[in-house]
Amino acid sequence: MNTPAAPLPRVLIIGAGPAGLMAAERLAMAGHRVEVFEKMPSVARKFLMAGRGGLNLTHSEPRPAFDERYGAAKDVVAAWLDGFDAEALKGWADGLGAQTFTGSSGRVFPEVMKASPLLRAWLVRLEDLGVVIHTRHNWTGREGENWLFETPQGQKSFQADAVILALGGGSYARLGSDGGWARWMEDNAIAVRPLQAANAGFGVAWSNVLRERFAGHPLKNIALSHKGHNVRGEAMIAAYGLEGGAIYALSSGLREAIHTDGYADIVIDLRPDMTLADLERRLSKPRGKNSLGNHLRKALHLDGASAALLREAGPLPDSPQALAARIKAVPVRLGSVQDLDKAISSAGGIGLDQINDDLMLKALPGVFVCGEMLDWEAPTGGYLLQACFASGVRAAEGVKDYLQV
Repeated sequence: MNTPAAPLPRVLIIGAGPAGLMAAERLAMAGHRVEVFEKMPSVARKFLMAGRGGLNLTHSEPRPAFDERYGAAKDVVAAWLDGFDAEALKGWADGLGAQTFTGSSGRVFPEVMKASPLLRAWLVRLEDLGVVIHTRHNWTGREGENWLFETPQGQKSFQADAVILALGGGSYARLGSDGGWARWMEDNAIAVRPLQAANAGFGVAWSNVLRERFAGHPLKNIALSHKGHNVRGEAMIAAYGLEGGAIYALSSGLREAIHTDGYADIVIDLRPDMTLADLERRLSKPRGKNSLGNHLRKALHLDGASAALLREAGPLPDSPQALAARIKAVPVRLGSVQDLDKAISSAGGIGLDQINDDLMLKALPGVFVCGEMLDWEAPTGGYLLQACFASGVRAAEGVKDYLQV
């Protein structure tokens, strides 16, 4: 008489963003029964929004420089990347027909520059692997072995051999990641650092002239510095202040300075590819009847927004030497951080000391966490998505190891 085969392990994944769906794929490929729960009517809404302006999947920067982008969490995130790095992510996306390419900035995109074709192909793969996705299932907690959800049909409960929480951070709450899970964690004695805005804009007390005439104008090919940290890139003048990749890359230190001192002072080099001597030489040429603004435009290709930024620091100096020094170091004081719900991502979350190397909560055996719920942050440029995907892989591997014990 044949003995009935033992049922396959059942894993619940709560949250259907990149981290959760990647964990689902890995576990289904390993033969587990996987069910994914999403409170919104459809999955990966923030992922789709990220792809509207060009889906920046990852970055070609080599390691260990890549790891440094994760700041205080770099050692933990590096372990995730060891299991799923940028090359692995590119290969995975190419396998779904994305045909990735690396841009001049080093950022990696799918050729179509959108998230929707990639997501559609991914969902087909997950369905073929037997992954069941439940939408409009809002997780409300746990009673004993039962994981509880509010649905249009009323409350439902599910049991599992292991659970992965991939509920996202606290930015763009309207897309599903509202950080509401933090209270449940604290009720279960799991330390959570308050969620804060990351990759967000910062407020500046602009003059009316700059605000009204140059809001929406980019500052291209600039260098920013704050307390010894220097970045190259672009920023955007907004009516409320400054935003953009170069600002986001410094956001952790800027946020801390504002929290501590009430402000953060940055310095902007408007011509980082030119030396001070080069600027002085060009500015010393006779300008004839040209206004100073036209002289700056013709001699240095500084546009109106850059010239206006120079004037924000006070009247423009007459001497070429002093003017060159201003161009190389425009002071700007930041006085506030944009609200969390206007941020691209969030900092804070479940303390990294609350999980083991497999991303299992030490206080709740069999419960794993991945993605932005954890206390790490990264600048835009592909680093955010890369770590989310890699953490999903890491959590899946942790579940596989756990269920074999």
